[in-house]
Amino acid sequence: MRIWSESFEHRQRIPAEFAMGTPDGFGGNRNPHLAWDGVPAGTRSFVLMCIDTDVPTVAEMVGKPGVEIPVEQPRTEFVHWVMADIPAEVRAIAAGSCSDGVTPRGKRNPPGPPGARQGLNDYTGWFAGDADMGGDYYGYDGPYPPPNDLRLHRYFFRLFALDTPRLALPARFTAADVFQAMHAHLLGETALYGTYSLHPRVAG
Repeated sequence: MRIWSESFEHRQRIPAEFAMGTPDGFGGNRNPHLAWDGVPAGTRSFVLMCIDTDVPTVAEMVGKPGVEIPVEQPRTEFVHWVMADIPAEVRAIAAGSCSDGVTPRGKRNPPGPPGARQGLNDYTGWFAGDADMGGDYYGYDGPYPPPNDLRLHRYFFRLFALDTPRLALPARFTAADVFQAMHAHLLGETALYGTYSLHPRVAG
């Protein structure tokens, strides 16, 4: 199975139109184009995720004036998108078809392929308690790495082929729920990644 994008090259920089944050504030926050082929026999649905694997683990340093987050700081993951039950006949998602612009407090019913379900991304937790931005963030919300982070962030778009048309998921589900539900149904996986940074000295 193979996945690719017309919005960015594999291992290259993701354009700001697909990011939630830019050096000047909010970005276009459009979902990128994605397409795939070479699907395993018996595929009955797909799961799609976007995960940043380079998130700092010391939250107190994020955005702190006069402080730079070192490259060697231990990292964790941040989920930017999780979508389950994508019908087996789908082979592409158009740019901007699932997200186009920043929605304060989160998108309640983001668009997507008919029948697909979109879960909560990790901005739900990040903005929790924020009077202006707090809410349930469903669907895609793009890169917004700390502007003082010296590490180039990688955003992995992971596609999973499953042998079931519908996963057993709660109405308000997360990527962790999907990983658990699809464990016994996985037929194949493919991925690509793009990079992004808001630090003026970080190339890529």
